[in-house]
Amino acid sequence: MSEQSRRPRKPGKPYRRPQKDPVRMLAFEALRAVDERDAYANLVLPPLLRRAREKEGPDKFDGRDAALATELVYGTLRRQGTYDAVIAECVDRPLREVDPPVLDVLSLGAHQLLGTRIPTHAAVSASVELARVVLGDGRAKFVNAVLRKVAQHDLDGWLERVAPPYDDDPEDHLAVVHSHPRWVVSALWDSLGGGRAGIEDLLEADNERPEVTLVARPGRATTEELLREEAAVAGRWSPYAVRLSEGGEPGAVDAVREGRAGVQDEGSQLVALALANAPLDGPDKAWLDGCAGPGGKAALLAALAAERGAVLLASEKQPHRAGLVAKALHGNPGPYQVIAADGTRPPWRPGAFDRVLMDVPCTGLGALRRRPEARWRRRPEDLEGFAPLQRALLRTALESVRVGGVVGYATCSPHLAETRAVVDDVLKQYGGAADLIDARPLLEGVPALGEGPDVQLWPHLHGTDAMYLALIRRTA
Repeated sequence: MSEQSRRPRKPGKPYRRPQKDPVRMLAFEALRAVDERDAYANLVLPPLLRRAREKEGPDKFDGRDAALATELVYGTLRRQGTYDAVIAECVDRPLREVDPPVLDVLSLGAHQLLGTRIPTHAAVSASVELARVVLGDGRAKFVNAVLRKVAQHDLDGWLERVAPPYDDDPEDHLAVVHSHPRWVVSALWDSLGGGRAGIEDLLEADNERPEVTLVARPGRATTEELLREEAAVAGRWSPYAVRLSEGGEPGAVDAVREGRAGVQDEGSQLVALALANAPLDGPDKAWLDGCAGPGGKAALLAALAAERGAVLLASEKQPHRAGLVAKALHGNPGPYQVIAADGTRPPWRPGAFDRVLMDVPCTGLGALRRRPEARWRRRPEDLEGFAPLQRALLRTALESVRVGGVVGYATCSPHLAETRAVVDDVLKQYGGAADLIDARPLLEGVPALGEGPDVQLWPHLHGTDAMYLALIRRTA
């Protein structure tokens, strides 16, 4: 008999190996990638889901498992600010002193407890089991203690405890209740123009799962074809839009796999359509997309141009993104060209185009439904970094269009510093050589477009990303 076998066993429960839950392991891996590598969940999740299906097999990781993993990741990221405030009340140290992997497990647990219908016991035990696998038994005990405190109240009960009263600090109240950084709440409120109901509706819309919207690229696919898909319903505003109801998978649509249709928010489609349909003086043969990556608007514009005998030049500064544009345009029914070029130092001659779209780089505050981690990653000082580039690109657009031609300045941000401030500054520099066109009639049937002449779309009003568009005609 070995020496070890003669030793008396310690009293208590026998040791049990932690059980790996593939759904929660996947969710944890995704959150760690977002935290450690500044990855985006919408880019990280698909390969993780594929790997889980291949590893576990369809019997052990099915569509319901994929849906739960997706909900855990996106729900945790969207409500991170709220959950941080709750967890801070349940730990005995500042959150910055809690190891990030531990905080990720706690946040996943908090979301299961406060943001889903998972029973309390199951949410706590599953989170503790995850902690045993990824953190070890010691820190799993800490997770267990904290989550048992979290479980003492529901979400409304916690919000009463951790959010300051609205009358005392409206912005901080909304920031905690709706899980947005305070500066983002302030900026969005300014863009909306005041009123509590509007800002609450917008912040809540940012926390809802967005629909998947497809675009039927003209000359290559039709909405009728896409509507034959089981989960498909017609778009709200764009004649080329088809929405997939919950559970609809774009990769299962033949037209999407073949590149004849694509995934594109309806707001993005409306921007391209408004530019394409803007009234024009003179010829209409040469179009430019000056910030074309990753190619959604360029593909729609190229198809519309082809219908009229016009040619699109799609320019993108980053070569790898230019490759994505080329992929999106492959198979376009008419001629087009894709180049990698810096839009602030264009290789084309001035006045060469009849229509120009400049969808400029921005903070992305208009797409927080799709990229919830962006709200925590962005800082107010980021606006200062984008401002010179946005103005330079709009100046390039106005120099690139001929007299009588039209420029569309677009951005996926409603922040006034990235929208009207940019347009106003550049137009002042042009001293009457360019005028704003009323864009509202070009978004036919779309309500609540404001006083114009520019257009701001909103998730809570239009079901789209918060796209901004100003149309400008060069007059001299």
